[in-house]
Amino acid sequence: MDMRKNETLVITCDRGVSGYLRREIEQLSYTAKSVSDTRIEIAASLHDAMRLNLMLRTGVNVLCLLKQFSCKNPDELYKEVVSFPWEDYILPSEYLSIVSRVNTLSINNSVFASQKVKDAIVDRIAEKRGSRPNSGPDRDNVVINFYWNEEQCWLYLNASGKKLSDRGYRKIPHTAPLRENLAAALLCATGFDGSQPLVNPMCGSGTLAIEAALIALNRAPGLLRSNFGLKHIIGFDQEAWGALRKEARARSRKELPFRIIATDIDKNAIESAKKNAQTAGVDQLIEFHVCDFRDTPIPEEKGIIILNPEYGYRLGKQPELEKVYESIGDFFKNKCAGYTGYVFTGNMPLAKKVGLKASRRLIFFNAKIECRLLEYHMYIGSKEGRHDDRP
Repeated sequence: MDMRKNETLVITCDRGVSGYLRREIEQLSYTAKSVSDTRIEIAASLHDAMRLNLMLRTGVNVLCLLKQFSCKNPDELYKEVVSFPWEDYILPSEYLSIVSRVNTLSINNSVFASQKVKDAIVDRIAEKRGSRPNSGPDRDNVVINFYWNEEQCWLYLNASGKKLSDRGYRKIPHTAPLRENLAAALLCATGFDGSQPLVNPMCGSGTLAIEAALIALNRAPGLLRSNFGLKHIIGFDQEAWGALRKEARARSRKELPFRIIATDIDKNAIESAKKNAQTAGVDQLIEFHVCDFRDTPIPEEKGIIILNPEYGYRLGKQPELEKVYESIGDFFKNKCAGYTGYVFTGNMPLAKKVGLKASRRLIFFNAKIECRLLEYHMYIGSKEGRHDDRP
């Protein structure tokens, strides 16, 4: 297998994130061929896929298109899949996982589709190599993504394996944590680049603060994990992989010019955040405090403050949270003059309780919850603390 041959690569993302993902991809000198709300297609090689796995902060998976075909029924599916030269990609000693998404009248569930695809792949390898790979749900080795929409099918090699959001540092997640790639996208939306302080009250397990530290250090998020799906494919270039990692480490900064401050009223949350930051190698760069968000220390240098309060669907109670959101507005006005403040929430009625006029309202999705990242400019002087009944 030639890892430097140009293929069709698809980088997937969560809804609302493709603009930030496209910016990342273009900063790495790749050109988007097509862009949708949840995916970006480029022409690049599997060698490039190694680099994308290392560098991307906001993506979910890097997929390489292996085959596209028309299919009307499960028998045709098996014939099309078994005709592909899987023995050139997968050793019999490997472990195989199939991830399917199906929207067709031919079958009524993705589990059956995954089974047919798996059978075809292992049967082909057994015929050509004399033995077949083991298979199952764990995405630790070779992962094949299969999509069947009406009468069209696509087979992809998942070069990432597990999601890119699984950085590997969040060993102790707190209640309802943000996914790492969503946290990175939110920070991208704020314009944070490490050239200013970042303050994160209500930090929970510390994901926003840790992702901010990684961004500020210019540290590739993929350096935090050792395993990717591409590493289990025949022809994987270990030497090139080592060179890419070395290059990424060389570009990383050692220190930050400004502080990152993370606070939470829950002592257990701060303990979790500290341990996660330590695993990520950035604990010495983040100042943690156990305190009410209103008592968060605010650096004199003007920067960014971002909060992700409870939405009230799983964790909080609506009347109590109304007071919390009102207090956020007061906190912004009274302690954060000169800062740009952000509130990320999936509850817009609660967001109105902040009582300040948002200069921007950006749509993101936290799992299936439609959320907003609300931006507030805390002016010094006459404009400070303008009120508005809109979020």
